[in-house]
Amino acid sequence: MKFAVIKATSTAFLALLLDLSYGQQAQNTLSKAEQKQGVKLLWDGKTTNGWRGASLDKFPEKGWKISDGVLSVEPSEGKGGDIVTTEAFSNFELSVDFKLTEGGNSGIKYFVDPDLPKSGLGLEFQVLDDDKHPDAKMGRDGNRTVGSLYDLIPAAKDKPVRKIGEWNTAKIVSRGNHTEHWLNGVKVLEYERNSDEYKRLIALSKYKDLPNFGTGEKGRILLQYHGDQVFFRNIKIRPIQ
Repeated sequence: MKFAVIKATSTAFLALLLDLSYGQQAQNTLSKAEQKQGVKLLWDGKTTNGWRGASLDKFPEKGWKISDGVLSVEPSEGKGGDIVTTEAFSNFELSVDFKLTEGGNSGIKYFVDPDLPKSGLGLEFQVLDDDKHPDAKMGRDGNRTVGSLYDLIPAAKDKPVRKIGEWNTAKIVSRGNHTEHWLNGVKVLEYERNSDEYKRLIALSKYKDLPNFGTGEKGRILLQYHGDQVFFRNIKIRPIQ
């Protein structure tokens, strides 16, 4: 089974050719090709439409800021809170641009059920400054570093993370139980939800008392509030039939 740490395989050159062919696209918009493929904007770049607090019926009043087409986490003495999509998804390809500040910590979660007592629970694509945040040294075998499936599976060690202050692109692909994490055009891990190996990893993790963690057929997308300044843009999803 392809699982856990894998050697990164770059598609950056192909992405570069596409950029040169089509020119630079405006942020938070869909190209004609994306529209044809069924890609949807999860965030319009201007409003809070389609999002709410993970434990609220509305968008948080503090902790988040929208400015110049960027959605950012802002320090607010712990009064912000995670945000989730109002729509739930099952099979999908999700892409999110993120930019970290020094020591920053956040996450992109999926298959989140906000109706659970702990509304922010979900599988997490870790967003972290590996060099300056202590969480990178915790967990097992680097499974809390950027791009990892948080506390479960580490991202490939040769992952192409960019410098602090530069934009990265996270991509999460979910088809049935098969799931992949990509970072800047490179696949950094893959795994099978609900497999015996997945259940074994859950038993070794902070989720060990949640035997059905991450096994739902559908869930919401969540952006994590940790109080550190982190920036997001170009949040897009393509539902897979």
